[in-house]
Amino acid sequence: QAYLTYSSSVAAGAQSGIEECKFQFGWERWNCPESALQLSTHNRLRSATRETSFVHAISSAGVMYTLTRNCSLGDFESCGCDDSRNGRVGGRGWVWGGCSDNVEFGERISKLFVDALETGHDTRALINLHNNEVGRLAVKATMKRACKCHGVSGSCSIQTCWLQLADFREIGNYLKLKYDQAHKLEMDKRRMRAGNSAESRGATAEAFSNVHATELVFLEDSPDYCTRNASLGHHGTEGRECLQTGKNLSQWERRSCRRLCTECGLKVEERRAEMVASCNCKFHWCCTVRCEQCRQLVAKHFCSRRDAHAAANHTKRRSKGHKR
Repeated sequence: QAYLTYSSSVAAGAQSGIEECKFQFGWERWNCPESALQLSTHNRLRSATRETSFVHAISSAGVMYTLTRNCSLGDFESCGCDDSRNGRVGGRGWVWGGCSDNVEFGERISKLFVDALETGHDTRALINLHNNEVGRLAVKATMKRACKCHGVSGSCSIQTCWLQLADFREIGNYLKLKYDQAHKLEMDKRRMRAGNSAESRGATAEAFSNVHATELVFLEDSPDYCTRNASLGHHGTEGRECLQTGKNLSQWERRSCRRLCTECGLKVEERRAEMVASCNCKFHWCCTVRCEQCRQLVAKHFCSRRDAHAAANHTKRRSKGHKR
């Protein structure tokens, strides 16, 4: 019964997590490809890299966020607002009241669905469970307090306040920072090979002892995302679009051509494409809007292969750099 009630929200939440992942990594060498969609370690995510840590966290956050929001909207008979603190004094000049988003419900149900995918008992499964929890804690950490004023003639002598979910983009930004600061677990390989023995479990517990609950963790260094690796599901950066010109570009976006092309031994190729868009729109009484179709040449930039001689020189320079 629970599965039938919540499964569509869980699926929608996981999808929103992946969409946010694609946004956050849109101009990175690893851009959250379709191969990243599997949550379970028993599919293609046996690796435990910095990138898979983000996938687990953002997917888990997406599921919890959607369940919480749907609960507040009254989509489920079994839950409603969190009014457990209503009537209590929250701070100077305000009290708890209104309809707080029920994150405890979202957290509980998302655990049942997402954590159940980890049926293993090895270190990778424990890492995934930890990163799932980081995602759920991110939803709580980014919640906002909303208030309504009360008092004579709108004097706002007292306020009633409640907690509500932040925009999911804020949660994505929060977890992207956690990704940048992710902690690599240093494991004793010999003790890990002992399987599910007491010695192996002791090595895992020791590695987790210095890890904070809100910190993403990973086990293995990331592969070279510049180059294509079909077995791992990495497409490389050849053919990827990058940004060189445009309004309101961040510094990170402006450097995308260097990051995706130049530093990966590729060149930046400009291609011009014709774009058709509505323009010169006019309102006619009553009540239509008529537009013209304007054509405009737009320059786009892509990563493409250098000629063989230039590529060989670049490879030499990279190898010399590694030696230093």
